[in-house]
Amino acid sequence: MKTTDPKKRELMESMKGGLIVSCQVQKDDPIYTDDMVVKMAEAARWAGAVGIRANSPEQIKAIKQAVPELPMIGLWKVWHDDTDVFITPTMKEVDAIVEAGAEIIALDCTAQRTHEGTIAWDLLDQAKAAYPDKLFFADVSNYEEARHAIDHGADIVAPTLYGYTKETADIEGPDLRTFAKMCRDFKDEAYVMMEGHLYTPEDAMKCIFLGAHSVVVGSAITRPHLTAKRFVDLLSGYQNNWRDSEKAKH
Repeated sequence: MKTTDPKKRELMESMKGGLIVSCQVQKDDPIYTDDMVVKMAEAARWAGAVGIRANSPEQIKAIKQAVPELPMIGLWKVWHDDTDVFITPTMKEVDAIVEAGAEIIALDCTAQRTHEGTIAWDLLDQAKAAYPDKLFFADVSNYEEARHAIDHGADIVAPTLYGYTKETADIEGPDLRTFAKMCRDFKDEAYVMMEGHLYTPEDAMKCIFLGAHSVVVGSAITRPHLTAKRFVDLLSGYQNNWRDSEKAKH
């Protein structure tokens, strides 16, 4: 069942039907500056975004200070060579995200094995027990993982990691058919959001039409170097795959 907590429901309703902008930058990105994510978030607020998604305690804190009125979906990306799990992999990252001020905690809820030797989705139970006052956003790659996450208390599910697992590594666009099924089957149990592979307003609107509570868009808005790379990729006859840059470990 969806949360019955009045404050949580109010926060979720404030994002209904709207755009959440993923404001993230890595130090090896060509657009990196210390205040880049703050400018991204301020631009998102100016445009009418209903929420922000951000990575790392430092960037979450900076954005919350500048744009405190927008709900924050917080995560912390940590890469290891022996796993594809990188979004909030342990309680250390969960603790830091909470301390940074995020109202919503995003974590990998796939069936993949972590660097620590656990299954990624097992962290959800620990995190919820530690922070019952927070909302939890399950990043999954398929329908089955979404089902598992909801059964274990995820408030929000999204196919964020479709394309980031071994089974889905070669995909080019979103799996809208599976997403529509998630919206139909889970609408009474959790908030289903769309995140991943959305590049135009029309793409986002399709997902709202299919039943998304809201949509999260990152690269198409806040990573202009990847937007340019998509153009170059096509103009050069697909000699290089821009998605290799999108999925690079930092």
